[in-house]
Amino acid sequence: MTNIPKNIEPIIRLNDVSIGYKHDKPLVQIPNLEIFPGEIVAIAGPSGVGKSTLLKTIAGLISPISGSIEVCGKTIPDSPKRGKLGYVPQSLGLVRHASVLHNVMLGANAGHNTPIPFIGVCLPSSFAKKKAIQAINSMGLEDKISEPIRRLSGGQQRRVATARTLAQCPELIMADEFLSELDEKTVGMVLKEVTKYVKSSNSALLVVEHDITRAKMMADRLLVIDDGRANPFITEPTAMEVKL
Repeated sequence: MTNIPKNIEPIIRLNDVSIGYKHDKPLVQIPNLEIFPGEIVAIAGPSGVGKSTLLKTIAGLISPISGSIEVCGKTIPDSPKRGKLGYVPQSLGLVRHASVLHNVMLGANAGHNTPIPFIGVCLPSSFAKKKAIQAINSMGLEDKISEPIRRLSGGQQRRVATARTLAQCPELIMADEFLSELDEKTVGMVLKEVTKYVKSSNSALLVVEHDITRAKMMADRLLVIDDGRANPFITEPTAMEVKL
């Protein structure tokens, strides 16, 4: 594990957690796990062992069978404050008929809306739009900003989903194989931008990655799930240098 000062609270804390869909047959059991600000942790393991289910459980989309899960200072089923958790699912959840900018603004608005006193509503701020455009540019999609999602390739859509999360400026990013459908050059670019955000903002990234070599390259720690147990260990030094 990276050296974490003792007075720093984890962004994710799991204690005696069992996850799955059947109480008598849990997919994964985790005695304890803590993920701290500035850390990138990858979840790896064979297909069907519960990697995506673990991610969904930590995100609060599925209830744990047992145990305690704390995310961004809130214990599930309580949710973190709006905008603190950014989630990139395998299905992406993009609005297909809307433009790239519209989709990325959905994330930016979640993190940067401006409340209007006495009215109880929030309006998009100019700062939110600035963050959205910066995120789009960081993903190399500036020439697609007005393009509807349905006209983009699968890899481009994954970059839009990543931009949407970066524009939100969350405390925690959770991503489920967000690098799939990308060529190796684009993988390097996306990883550089996401890593730069995590390290500079002192947030955290928890990512499911089926490619074990890629998982070791991106992560400070690797959480390997096998035979229903999650075993964390320190990865080898990252193969990709990221200049912040």
